[in-house]
Amino acid sequence: MAKTKQLKHVSGNPAKRGGPGGAQPMKKITLGDWIGAARLRTLPLSITPVLVGTGAAISGDEQHLFHWVIALACLVVAVALQIGVNFANDYSDGVKGTDDFRVGPARLTASGRVSSRSVLVVALVFFAIAAVAGLAIVIRTQQWWMLIAGAACIVAAWFYTGGKRPYGYNALGEVFVFVFFGLVATLGTMWAQVQFLTQEGWFGAIATGFLACAVLLANNLRDIPQDRQAGKRTLSVVVGPLATKILYTVFVGLAFAIAAWVALFYPIAWLVFFALVLAGPAILIVWMAKTPRELITALALTSFASPVFGIFFAWALIG
Repeated sequence: MAKTKQLKHVSGNPAKRGGPGGAQPMKKITLGDWIGAARLRTLPLSITPVLVGTGAAISGDEQHLFHWVIALACLVVAVALQIGVNFANDYSDGVKGTDDFRVGPARLTASGRVSSRSVLVVALVFFAIAAVAGLAIVIRTQQWWMLIAGAACIVAAWFYTGGKRPYGYNALGEVFVFVFFGLVATLGTMWAQVQFLTQEGWFGAIATGFLACAVLLANNLRDIPQDRQAGKRTLSVVVGPLATKILYTVFVGLAFAIAAWVALFYPIAWLVFFALVLAGPAILIVWMAKTPRELITALALTSFASPVFGIFFAWALIG
């Protein structure tokens, strides 16, 4: 009778792998593994700021400066950066050994099924795609100072978990997410299209940032025991599970509070509350979850609530 062999979890750091000379035979990797490493459930977070920023741009565009090609280029930048961050985190957490304590399927680098160099190359390719699309926007708009903003986004994305002192390991991940996936992504999208900012754009950027922070908190709440063991000091590790749950709820609540304020002037914005069909159950799960798998569901629900929020917010501004 054939016996099923269980794969041994190994570090993404070759020096920590078993076998002669620290080497381990690579297992065959599939396209599905690479797609999984891109962490598709996080991609809605890159779409929301483009939706909101574009809605704000169209709303205030009295000089007819808006161009849909620039909007699409902004979307390419945002999505490519998100995927690049995900692969960079896979690489950095893998070579540092952080993912050795991860609950669930091992990521690419940590699994040892693919070389860490290959994961790094993929991350750099997506960063390059974001850079090329961003450069095209700058050339089209002649807003050359945006090159500095774009470079800052890529540097911040890398040092989230990369380098000797990654700020994602020192309770600053939520700051990065709020600033870059909220303010910079939303307001940058608006500025690239019409070269000015409005109060509506700022409100949308702040709300988008809060939702992005909520997704990160749901993720880090799940990983508190493993991150403590690995020495990764996320905000959730520092403040503990209860405070993390409170912060998560506050961030989601603040996003919808902003939508309610905007709805006083743009009534269609009340439709934003349809996103609570996803966000509401996510809040309940965060408070009642007993297993990591349940928190993964909460993460996914919050992530997908974000573009629903963004669609109706943008519609309200445009309408």
